[in-house]
Formats: sequence, C-alpha cells, structure tokens
Amino acid sequence: MKKIVVVDDEADICFLLKRFLSKNDFIVETAQNGKDGLALIDSISPDLVMTDFRLGDITGTELLTAIKSKRPNVPVLIITGYSDIKVAVNVMKLGAYDYITKPLFPDEILVTVKKAIADAESRENEEFEYTAVSSGVSGGTTETTKPARKISSRTKAGYVMGQSEVSDNLFRQVDLVAPTNFSVIIYGESGSGKEAIAAEIHNRSKRRDMPFVAMDCGAISKELAGSELFGHEKGSFTGALNTKIGHFEMANGGTLFLDEVSNLSYEIQVALLRVVQERKMRRIGGSKEIDLDVRIIVASNERLLESARNGKFREDLYYRFNEFTIEVPALRNRKDDLMLFANTFLETTNTELSKNVGGFSEEVKSDFLNYSWPGNLRELKNVIKRATLLSDGELIEEKSLPFEIVNYRKLKDLDEEPATIVAAPAASLAESLDGDDSKPSLKTVANEAEYDMIMQVLRDVNFNKSKAARLLNIDRKTLYNKMKQFDI
Repeated sequence: MKKIVVVDDEADICFLLKRFLSKNDFIVETAQNGKDGLALIDSISPDLVMTDFRLGDITGTELLTAIKSKRPNVPVLIITGYSDIKVAVNVMKLGAYDYITKPLFPDEILVTVKKAIADAESRENEEFEYTAVSSGVSGGTTETTKPARKISSRTKAGYVMGQSEVSDNLFRQVDLVAPTNFSVIIYGESGSGKEAIAAEIHNRSKRRDMPFVAMDCGAISKELAGSELFGHEKGSFTGALNTKIGHFEMANGGTLFLDEVSNLSYEIQVALLRVVQERKMRRIGGSKEIDLDVRIIVASNERLLESARNGKFREDLYYRFNEFTIEVPALRNRKDDLMLFANTFLETTNTELSKNVGGFSEEVKSDFLNYSWPGNLRELKNVIKRATLLSDGELIEEKSLPFEIVNYRKLKDLDEEPATIVAAPAASLAESLDGDDSKPSLKTVANEAEYDMIMQVLRDVNFNKSKAARLLNIDRKTLYNKMKQFDI
C-alpha cells in the first residue's frame, strides 16, 4: 500500500483526508505543522505528501523546499484557497506536482493523488530510448548514440505536437536550435505551452540528462527575485535563516527557463547581465565565485525589444538572449490541430478518471472551432477534463461544456452592442407567454432580472463562482442552484 503524509494545521482536514484516503487503500499519517510534518516524512518515507500552503510555523514554500532537498522524487500536492492560487502556481514552479483548491472534492482528490503517484513511479522507471548507430572503422568499431524520435502527438515534455503546417514549422525550429547552446527567446500567449517548448528544447539537447529548472518571474516579488535566482548565504539579510541554493546553481550543467522575464526589476536585470556575460555568480552575501554552465531560455508575452525601447528592459540583456527566437502560436490560429489536441486530452482524461467517453458530438466540435480559446491549450485541457467528468454517455455533449463556450457567438455579439442586455435564459420570456400577444408575468420579469444580474457578475469575474457568490451576497450552493435553474 502506498504511503501518504498530510500536513495541515486544521485538525478536521487532517481527519477527513485520512479517513477518505484510508478507505481507498492508502496508508495515511498526518501532522498539523511543518516541523512535525518533516519529521514524519523522514520517518516513514512516503510516496506522496499533501500540505496546506498556509501552516502555523512555516509556509508551503519552505516546506516544499525542505522536502525536495531530501526527497526530490516525492510528489507534493499543495492544498490552497482560491485567493492563494497564484502563489500555489508559483510553488508548482519550484517543484510541487499540483495544487488542490478548497473546498475539497473527494473525486478530484483521488484522481490527483493516483496520477501523482503513478507519474512518480513512471519517472523512476523511465529510460530514454536510444538508437545505436554503428559504423565500421579500421582497427575497431565506433558507436554513437542519439535520441530516437517517436512519431507521436506528444513530446517527451507532454506538449501536444499537432500535425498542421504551423505545428511542423514550430518543431522544425525546436529541432534546429536544440542541439546548440544558443540562448532562446520564446514568445506566446498564456497557456500556449511556452514552458513545454522550453523543456522540449532541453530534452532534445545534449544537456537532457542534466536539470531543467523553471522560474516564473511574474510570480515572484522584486525583493525575492535575486534570492531565487542567485541564492543567498545565511545571515545575508533579515530573514535569511539558512543558506539557500538559487535557480542558477540548481540548473548548473542544464537549462534555466525564465518565464515572463520582462517582469524582473532593473537591478536584477543588471545582475543577470553580469552572470550571462561572465558565466559566474556569487550568492547574495557571499564572496565565493561559482562557475556556471547553464543554457538560458526565456519567455515573454511582450516583445522584449519593444520593452527595451520603452525603458522597461535592458537592451544589452535583450541582445544577449536574442540568439534564437521561437513563436508559439495561439490555439485560435491552430484550428487544423484543435480536434487532435482535444482527442489527445480526452484519451488522457479517460485514463485518469477511469471513464470511456468515445469522443465529441458534432455540436461540441462546432463549439470548439468557433470559440477563441483565450487560455489556449491549458484552457482546452481543463474544459475537456471537466466535460469528461460530467459526461454520462458515449460522447461529450454541449450540456457538459461551460456556458461561455456554448454561447460564445451570442456573448460576442452582445459585447459588440452598445447596450448591456444579456440574452434570456432557457426558461425564456417567450416560453412564458400564453400567446404571441400576451404580456409577461411579474415572476417572469423578476426571473429575467435575476438571470441578467447573475450573468453579468459571472462574466465580470471570468466565471469564478466563489467570487461571484461573494459579490452577489449568496452562498455557493445557492448560486449553483440558480445556475441550474437558469441552465447556465
């Protein structure tokens, strides 16, 4: 049986998780603070750790760092509230497997736990495939090896490759630059897979057996960015209780990926330029110079040259990074690949959820092709995971899709109109009339007004139901009931 450690300062959460996971054949031990949690992890060597981000004695970041320093292969799940999601995503960049938001739902927990443990086991057993190329040489045989390229819709980094001309062009560029030591700038929208492309460049390079370390520069404060990049010595500043290894040292010999690099402060850009030029660095508060052999890949959704001309980014640093540029296309510009992506995500989700949904209805396919996908591949993956969970038939139907996708055309038309009237719900005004000349009832008008208010708030908060419930001054259960009533 697999062993799980749960660390949460709420005794009720610990009790409920232990009871639920134990019923699903896991051995579960709990702790209510970080110190006891670390001791428990050292004691039982768990297969997975679940921890709340906010603990009484230390933060989730500190606990994660301590766990990864001793047991780097143990997956860690972060439990967090909705207000902490951005922080939780940053913790994922530091090595957490995934995060789970409160309130906790049993099915979601079980799927995530099983997948995390299975992925950890897969990584331990995975061996990179090689094709041996032998050639006869006088006096003996010389053998070289190179990675075998599989014909697959997925890369080793988990990115869906696609089969369109746009996708072929993208991966031709990856193949071209991967064997070199060039610095690379990757441009693309949020969710388009910039980090996965960076990881794929690393996996196809000579550095593939060395670390790939990713840092989201947009999720780290200006004060912490220097410490995250370069590390610090104990006592170098207030709060530096221990020596910290920075991302550059962690990536030494491998690849460092800096996402949203334009968010770094001017002072950090100056320090970064020196490191890039000299390939040496000192920890904050340290005197020893550390030699570096790190390939740097950066990503941005802003044009760095334009940012440099506007004074937001150092121009000399831009030219250091700009040895090669890759554009990751938005999903709306890859419609030829969209259903391939959708079917690949469906196959993965069926495995995760132990379901057997066979595909998508024609109406859903049409909705997918008409929608703009502002969240790109990440949004598509999440939509399919949710729809698969809700589906009870052989195909995913429109009823399992989010409201904004099914009604995208209508909402787009409304946004383009000067008036802010929202379309009527399923139980519409017309349906409530006894005849063409009848007048609406007071109840119908009230329902219309209530629907309009709920829809307006949901759109204002990007369909975040917790925020919407707070703004409407109702609880989430009431909001869900109203959404069901109005077929939202």
